[in-house]
Amino acid sequence: MMTDDGPDPFTNMFEAPAKLARALFAPMAEATAGTPVSAEDMRHWADVGMKLQSMWLEYQTEQLADPQALAPFFDPARWMELAQDWYRQMPLADPAQQQALMQEGIALWQQVLGQYGLGPDTAAQASPEPELPRSDRRFADPRWRAHPAYALIHQTYLFLAERVAAMVESAEGLSDERREQLRFTTRTLTDAASPANYPLLNPVVMERTLETRGENLIKGMEHLLADLRRGQLSHTDPSAFTLGENIATTPGKVVHETPLYQLIQYTPTTETVLATPLVIFPPWINRFYILDLNAKKSFVRWAVEQGVTVFMVSWKSADADMKDVVWDDYVRAQIDAIDHIRARLKVPQVHAIGYCVAGTTLAATLAVLHRRGEQDKVKSATFFTAQVDFEKAGELLNFVDDQQLTAIKALSPDGYLDGRYMAATFNMLRGTDLIWNYVVNNYLLGEDYPAFDLLHWNGDVTNLPAKWHEQYLRDLYRDNRLVEADALQVDDTPVDLGLVETPCYIQAGKEDHIAPAESAWRITEQFSGPVKFVLAGSGHIAGVVNPPGSGKYQYWTNDGEPRSLAEFREGAEEHPGSWWPDWIEWLRGQAPETIAAKGKRAPGGRGDSVIEDAPGRYVATR
Repeated sequence: MMTDDGPDPFTNMFEAPAKLARALFAPMAEATAGTPVSAEDMRHWADVGMKLQSMWLEYQTEQLADPQALAPFFDPARWMELAQDWYRQMPLADPAQQQALMQEGIALWQQVLGQYGLGPDTAAQASPEPELPRSDRRFADPRWRAHPAYALIHQTYLFLAERVAAMVESAEGLSDERREQLRFTTRTLTDAASPANYPLLNPVVMERTLETRGENLIKGMEHLLADLRRGQLSHTDPSAFTLGENIATTPGKVVHETPLYQLIQYTPTTETVLATPLVIFPPWINRFYILDLNAKKSFVRWAVEQGVTVFMVSWKSADADMKDVVWDDYVRAQIDAIDHIRARLKVPQVHAIGYCVAGTTLAATLAVLHRRGEQDKVKSATFFTAQVDFEKAGELLNFVDDQQLTAIKALSPDGYLDGRYMAATFNMLRGTDLIWNYVVNNYLLGEDYPAFDLLHWNGDVTNLPAKWHEQYLRDLYRDNRLVEADALQVDDTPVDLGLVETPCYIQAGKEDHIAPAESAWRITEQFSGPVKFVLAGSGHIAGVVNPPGSGKYQYWTNDGEPRSLAEFREGAEEHPGSWWPDWIEWLRGQAPETIAAKGKRAPGGRGDSVIEDAPGRYVATR
């Protein structure tokens, strides 16, 4: 059909797929001509199909016997609700947008097919190395470009994902908060819709299936069903690590215990140590041993080797007995740990580190101590990727509206939130890397799980007290009350961060998506005492766990008086490698006095009553 302006684009739209279909099936027909499928092959593929069906039916039978076994966050209805809410917000019904989208799509098809000599220009020659308009690391394998069908599939997907994301930006009448939620939902849904996640659309999976004669699908089904049974996506081989043997191995003793935490003291390796000990408060959202993964990565071991007496808090994973635990209890626990160390070693002060949520809590603890006139108990405070002002808290803000808080409360009938929900939430923040990458590798390609300590820790979830969790999300993330002087009370004490004069070292991660650098910077605007801010390369974990021996990343310092993160960056000096040596130099400057590493500085010695060896029982509770 012709128009006044030339060929009808709609005719081209249908001619192109017809040419593509001929290109697809002609080589297949030619390759298989005279080569009939053997009866043995037919039986084999039938056996594979029956095996997969049998495995799935067995799993379904288990679910009928125990309907609660399937974790609710695998419920497809939850995804449908998410998709419907998203669809209602999108301007997809606008005819002009539809027309523009169709025209752009036709142009894309013609452009892609033209690279393979299949476009409307019949005289065009196929390019030996097709240059496609869009790239994405999910489709980096050459097989996505080797055949026009797969090139067209993934290019169309990238085009549509790009346009849908643009619609979010152009949607009218949305608040900033709602638009950000829509951005997150759009990315979540488009990540899930990637053709890489579906075996028939993924050339790498199709080739692996033919090579292994379907064994990859059987192995992948085993992985999928194992994850469904445990209610959690696996990232690593769960049997590869054992606490105290090849992970969390720094020698030490549990020297104090409460129903909420154990206190570990690590064995010194130097003849003298700093007189002022260090206590580390890790986040109770995860296990403490992120700071003690192995001998090479362990911040704990490294700090001990620098002559620091190190204590570590190991929080108990919540159960029904902790249904009444609130934020005040964690502040009281931090003060209790500080007081116990002071009494045990007969010292007036400690250094303290707070990581993530425990850093937020440490800020409140310091404010409480200052209000009570007990601020001298803490000589210095270090904050690892922590926040106190949650206005710029990143994508986790998408989970704190009233509807989300109600849903979270419904998931905690026994007074605690199953840690698998938090794991799923954090995985969603990096869906391509932490969800769909493993769906493809482990479920579709049937690959073995790696033995990776960091991924093992990431999957070693902890349960959270429901009251604390709701309180934290409501008062801090949603209402941002911690930065309002005396807006919150903790342990019957009004909290004013402006009272805090303790010297502080604040570390933020340049690429942190959980506690964004802009949000971590704002701690500097709250305290009244001397503050040193350091911006580390990488993110929430690798930015912290970056030992000097690794030679990775970099960090930035600024000795001026920047008033914003932007000003800090403009005048910052970049340093290669780990920021740990900078921190230990700062720590020594706060209290340089040293003493002999004897007596109770070496836990478990003569006359020293201890509870058990590190890493203790609490870190192993599920």
